Amino acid sequence: NEYYLNGFSSSLPWEVQWEALHKITGFEDLHIFRPGYAIEYDYFPPTQLHHSLETKLVRGLYFAGQVNGTTGYEEAAAQGLMAGINAHRALAGKEPVVLKRDEAYIGVLIDDLVTKGVDEPYRMFTSRAEYRILLRQDNADIRLTPLGYEIGLISRKRYDHFVKKNSLVESLVAFARGESVKAAEINGYLKTVGSDPLTQGRKLHDILMRNNVTFESLQKVLQKLKKFIESNGMDAEVVEEAEIQIKYKGYIEREKFIAEKLHRLENIAIPSDFDFHSLNSLTIEARQKLTRIRPATIGQASRIPGVSPADVNVLLVKFGR
Repeated sequence: NEYYLNGFSSSLPWEVQWEALHKITGFEDLHIFRPGYAIEYDYFPPTQLHHSLETKLVRGLYFAGQVNGTTGYEEAAAQGLMAGINAHRALAGKEPVVLKRDEAYIGVLIDDLVTKGVDEPYRMFTSRAEYRILLRQDNADIRLTPLGYEIGLISRKRYDHFVKKNSLVESLVAFARGESVKAAEINGYLKTVGSDPLTQGRKLHDILMRNNVTFESLQKVLQKLKKFIESNGMDAEVVEEAEIQIKYKGYIEREKFIAEKLHRLENIAIPSDFDFHSLNSLTIEARQKLTRIRPATIGQASRIPGVSPADVNVLLVKFGR
């Protein structure tokens, strides 16, 4: 049998790996088919970057990818896209495009690099994002197409297709909110999906919020719903998006509320030349970190390791008036 060993360093010379592995109980007779390996590379600490990926030290110089301490093709591509967009916009005298943490995983990736730095190669795990309910793959077009169109990356044809799809999703959600369903026409179906029967009529929207109830299966028993979907030419993508918006509405709205609350901190700017050492109320660690990283807003400052909630309150008193 061939085995892969987790938790064992693969960056050691193969002779050292051989000796070390044989010292593990039960591995006295193990055979190594191929030793592990690691790739080492140099990088520039990404805390030296603006969120546009322009370097703070050299105007007009943008860094993207492995040079920022990341690993993985997708991470490099995401940064390359944003650096390219912002370099072009800078040449045209326009403001940089900076995606927020609740708008895109690219926003999480770049914000992590710029505010936290890296001490090991960075990968964009979903667990790094605090707004995972908002950053879904089904709503990527809703989140990013309007911005893409605004900055000239998306054609009018593609944008019109997006607008049409969005309109269909909204109309299906509105139909579900307004359509009443009688107990007699739905109870047989509810029984088949293991759901409690209705004692009185309910809105289709409320029925859809139950487990195992889907638009796809409901079409088989509710002719009005089937006719509405077919007559409007709604494809599976539209139906799925409408269903997700209905089923997870409460969770989505709660996460949006939290994100909007934290946006207030993102809108409070910190002067680029401010002397943090002049604020004696800040902890020494916070003064050192803030001076080194130089966050542009209190929101960014709050995500720097070593900057406590008490430090953030001090910054709010100073800059939040």
